[in-house]
Amino acid sequence: MDKLSTAERTEQPGPAERTGPAPALVATGIRKAYGDTEILHGIDLTVAEGEFVAVMGPSGSGKSTLLHCLAGLDRVDAGSVRLAGIELTGLSADELADRRRELMGFVFQQPTLLRDLTLLDNIVLTGALDRIGTPAERTAHAEALMARAGIAELRDRMPGEVSGGQLQRAGVCRALQRDPRIVYGDEPTGALNSSAAREVMDLLVEFNRDGTTLVVVTHDAAVAARAHRVVFLRDGAVAEELLLGGQPAERVTDVVDAMRAVGV
Repeated sequence: MDKLSTAERTEQPGPAERTGPAPALVATGIRKAYGDTEILHGIDLTVAEGEFVAVMGPSGSGKSTLLHCLAGLDRVDAGSVRLAGIELTGLSADELADRRRELMGFVFQQPTLLRDLTLLDNIVLTGALDRIGTPAERTAHAEALMARAGIAELRDRMPGEVSGGQLQRAGVCRALQRDPRIVYGDEPTGALNSSAAREVMDLLVEFNRDGTTLVVVTHDAAVAARAHRVVFLRDGAVAEELLLGGQPAERVTDVVDAMRAVGV
């Protein structure tokens, strides 16, 4: 694959692979079909510890299918997915569920918070189900996350009482309550206006700077421009890869130019 841009990254530190640690995620030869239609055609993808990778492509290119396969939400038909050194493809359903709880966080386009719990209780619940720490420790951790997200004053609000952007930031906090090794985002800003989307991405980038690995599917050039690297899919295969650097405006231009070249 050609690298469309290799300029020095300036928005955030480069991934930890630059200093030698093992990759966070290694996918090799991933194939996935639904019925007689093959969606993914032997995809290879390596994501370094602390890297932020955006995945883009036209509708039907296999972006969400790839994300689900990487997270063990869908079974692959062929290939290997290793996360934190653990081979996911041979695990039972229960074992996969355990690995998701231990290692992964998820941010979807529509937050799936429980409507009859407060924002704080929704965030605390993810740790409480696995009895991580004491109740006081879980609450303190959730409150610290909400403070970083700028929604501390909303701790006792119900999901239906806050804006979409505030709700999504609470969803990010919930995804990070267990301190996961990797966070998967499937169009995490797709339902938000530009201001709320920027706030959500600011929060995700902040945690990425702290070392959380991110893999985010998006159709938004401004979101992809926040990543270290953009992987473009077309017809179920990797069509191109873009390494990002330079100032924010230059990064967006680079992503838009690459989108046009790939046909996104």
